[in-house]
Amino acid sequence: MSPHTDIATSEWTLDYPPLFAWFERLLSSVAQYFDREMLKVENLNYASQETIIFQRLSVIVTDVLFIYAVRQCCECVNGKTSQRDLLQRPAFILAVLLLWNFGLLIVDHIHFQYNGFLSGIMLLSIARIFQKRHLESAFLFAVLLNFKHIYLYVAPAYGIYLLRSYCFTGNNQDGSIRWRSFSFLRFLSLVLIVTSVFAAAFGPFVYMGQLPQVLSRLFPFKRGLCHAYWAPNFWALYNAMDKALSVVGVKAQLIDPSVLRTGSMTGGLVQEFEHSVLPSVTPLATLICTILSILPSVFCLWFKPQGPKGFLRCLILCALSSFMFGWHVHEKAVLLAILPLSMLAVSSAMDAGIYLILATTGHLSLFPLLFTAQELPIKIFLMLMFSVFSISSLKSLFRKDGTLLNWLEVLYLCGLVPLEVFCEVVYPWTAWNRHLPFIPLLLTSVYCALGICYAWLRLYISVFTLSAAAKKKTQ
Repeated sequence: MSPHTDIATSEWTLDYPPLFAWFERLLSSVAQYFDREMLKVENLNYASQETIIFQRLSVIVTDVLFIYAVRQCCECVNGKTSQRDLLQRPAFILAVLLLWNFGLLIVDHIHFQYNGFLSGIMLLSIARIFQKRHLESAFLFAVLLNFKHIYLYVAPAYGIYLLRSYCFTGNNQDGSIRWRSFSFLRFLSLVLIVTSVFAAAFGPFVYMGQLPQVLSRLFPFKRGLCHAYWAPNFWALYNAMDKALSVVGVKAQLIDPSVLRTGSMTGGLVQEFEHSVLPSVTPLATLICTILSILPSVFCLWFKPQGPKGFLRCLILCALSSFMFGWHVHEKAVLLAILPLSMLAVSSAMDAGIYLILATTGHLSLFPLLFTAQELPIKIFLMLMFSVFSISSLKSLFRKDGTLLNWLEVLYLCGLVPLEVFCEVVYPWTAWNRHLPFIPLLLTSVYCALGICYAWLRLYISVFTLSAAAKKKTQ
């Protein structure tokens, strides 16, 4: 362990928590039978047919956990089970939305990563909340955090819900918390479970004095505000506004071109960047914005828990708020909100409409991950199949509730089609492509950011609406 944690042979550093390292160690014990060369740390950019086969098979095998978690989630969904029409069964629709999720499919099985089994742990943890198996849920989430720390985004939802609805065993008649119902034994059980998992994961690094090295890799603030391709969030709009203001300022002779900062945020590798016109954003600023954006949902969960569905709504908002305002957010992090939102989408027409906007926009924002010509028809075909099923199945499920999307929302989603045609087909043949190759990425990021921001706002409106309705019932 000691000689390997300081290795910096590649710009793509090992920035995952300890349990993922043990997972990779397990994979390597099998990988050696396919191709030993892939296991050499210094063997950068190595590729062989045997390596690719092993990677694909390992993703498929580990997805067994994801399949089991989906089944558990489907059992938590209330709805008609005796309907002959499958599109009238919420559990069936949920199973397809999760198992055939377009974003997870291309990220894991084409782009190649292990998000499937990690998402499976998260979904299984959520299912245990619905099944009132709170200690199991806490254990699974603690394990998940030690596999991939991006799930810290949703930790506030778990912490508040388990404290409010598990450690406190009763409420007053008006729904407020009954402070005397606090169970110290339950609280102690939660603390022991969570601390035991973290102690097992980080204990060896603490013992060997390497904890600072681990933490520096887990939280690499020197990587810059945005990833190489801007994630479609608030900072994408902020960056675009900064670039637009700098161009207008130079054209209007209000800004001296020589004083503009020339750093690129679309160069391909992660890096630090300073804005040209607008104030540059620091990690502290993004942390404050993220906390402020999460607080309303957390307060609603504490004062008006509304059961497991209230927890799930808070979890989704924590994930999406962190995606919106976090530091160096990856574009695929939008799946942290899309996947659990699938459970709410089959429960109400309002949530189904929000899901269609977020899923369609978020999935298309992943298109730049597959950038070769041969991958273009594949991603378009898979996206169309998933989108057609999502829209038709949810529309059929809630046909008595009217339209799921208003005309303006439909118009926005239809705008994704000409956007993709321009970015993938038209722009590469223009003269601008040679001098401004980042334009398609910028347009995709900014347009998708508008839809994701809108979905975030609609989710918050739904939280306040449901909280107000719950308050009226208690009065």
